[in-house]
Order: sequence, then structure tokens, then C-alpha cells
Amino acid sequence: MRILLSDGLEKEAIKSLEEKGFEVVNEHYEAEELGEKLKDFDVLVVRSATKVRKPIIDKALEGGRLKLIIRGGVGVDNIDVDYAQNNGITVKNTPRASSISVAELTFGHIISVSRFIHIANVTMREGKWEKKKYEGFELYGKTLGLIGFGRIAQEVAKRAEAFGMKVIYTNLSGKVVDTFKFERCSLEELLRKSDYVSLHIPFDKAKGPVIGKEQLDMMKNTAFLINCARGGVVDEAALLEALNSNKIAGAAIDVFEEEPTKNEALINHPRVSVTPHIGASTIEAQGKIGMEVVNIIEEFAK
Repeated sequence: MRILLSDGLEKEAIKSLEEKGFEVVNEHYEAEELGEKLKDFDVLVVRSATKVRKPIIDKALEGGRLKLIIRGGVGVDNIDVDYAQNNGITVKNTPRASSISVAELTFGHIISVSRFIHIANVTMREGKWEKKKYEGFELYGKTLGLIGFGRIAQEVAKRAEAFGMKVIYTNLSGKVVDTFKFERCSLEELLRKSDYVSLHIPFDKAKGPVIGKEQLDMMKNTAFLINCARGGVVDEAALLEALNSNKIAGAAIDVFEEEPTKNEALINHPRVSVTPHIGASTIEAQGKIGMEVVNIIEEFAK
């Protein structure tokens, strides 16, 4: 079997695949070239950078070899999953590998925006001592609303509970998570009640943003919005407007509508904590993602 790693993979995982007798090509191809190259591969492994859309799948199908696409990570919205599977190509992801890493980054952002760490770190380097300006909020006793309640959100909930926060959640799929003691409510109720709103859902291009002007207007003007899930689930223009009009207190963003983002007004806003899509960028998560990819390929090859 020939495997194309379009967005790279952890070194130990590549070594493991090669030791198991697979031919591994670790090279990124742009969309216009990728489909043609895939005619000669059995497996494609992608991360966030590579988008596997219908035209690429159609071109790959001409070769008749591609049978498996793996997304190293949780979301698969960068792959036309239904189209691929309807044409005999299996699509897998690695949902467990990065849950703790993304949850910890989410909580890091919650602390950052609450205590102005993101901006005080910048202004001090500029020679400013703005101690009186940075009066923040304690997390203890505050309400954290989780939109989506999968593996990552559940890990965030555990950390919030340790900080003495009240956790509520909404599952847009309608699924009830019975094994957790946290309160389930509607999206509107969550937005009105929460001091912190954190998103943990995939992006559905057909439905568009889950958080737009209408939803931001429902939030407390002391509330913070956290998005370490997917670019597109938040309307960036509406978010910027809400920040500029003091409709909400601040935001933290790891993912963007376009990546790398060109939205300088948003990333330079003093009440926004930003990172460049690094939710799964830990040594531990990368190792787990790599080995989960290896296990999927090994199982598929049997």
C-alpha cells in the first residue's frame, strides 16, 4: 500500500508505517495537483491544511486506487465525506488523540481573557505598566456554557468544575449525555445564562455560522466567547461588531474562517486572545494522532 501524508505526521508514526512495510510519501500538494497524484496512492492522510473536495476525489477515482482518507484530528469538515464514501472511499478520523490538548488550550484562553494575560503580555513589552487598567474576573462561581458536548467539551467541563464554575451545555444534535451531571439547555438559554460560551462543534457549510449577530445579542455584555473548535462556526464580522460596541466583554479564538487569517482588525483587538490553530499542537497529542493513524491503516490493510 502507498500512503500519501499531505500535511505531515509525527516521525515515530512514519517510522512505524515503514517498518510495517507500507510505502510512505510525506509531501504536500496543492489542490490542482493533488487529485492527479492520488491516482497512485491507496491512502491519503490529511490534517487541517488539505481540503479534499469533490473535484479532487473525482480525479483520484480515475486511478481506482484510493480507498481510505484519514483526517489526523477530530473534525472532518475539510473532506467531502459523503461524496467520498458514496464512491467507495472510507473516511476516518482520530477523535480521541487531541481531546485533552484542545481542552487545555480552551481553558488557557478562558484564563487569558479573564485576566488580560494576552494583552498585558504585549503592553509590558512596550514599556507600559498598566496595572490599574487590567481588573479582571475570577472564574469561581461563573457559568460556562458549552455548545456541543463531545469528548473535548467534556474535558473542558472537568477543568471548569475544578475551578468552581457551573457548567451547562447544549447539544445541537439533540443527543442527551446521560452520564454527566451538568445541566442541558437550549442554545438561547445557554447564551443568556453563560459568563463564558465555548464552542465544541464541527462547521456545517450548508448551515453557516452557529454564532452570529442574533446569538451575540443574547449574550451578557460581561460574557466572553471562546472558539477553539472550527473556523466558520462564528461569524467574524458579527463578532468584531459585538466587541467594538461592547456587546460582549471579549473573545478568544484559535480557529478562523480563513487560515492563515487576514482579519487583522479581529486578531489585533485588545479584548481578543488569539492563537494560530494550535489546539492539537502538543507533543503528546501529535504522538497519539500519529499512532492512531498507524492503527487505522494497519486495521484497514488486514
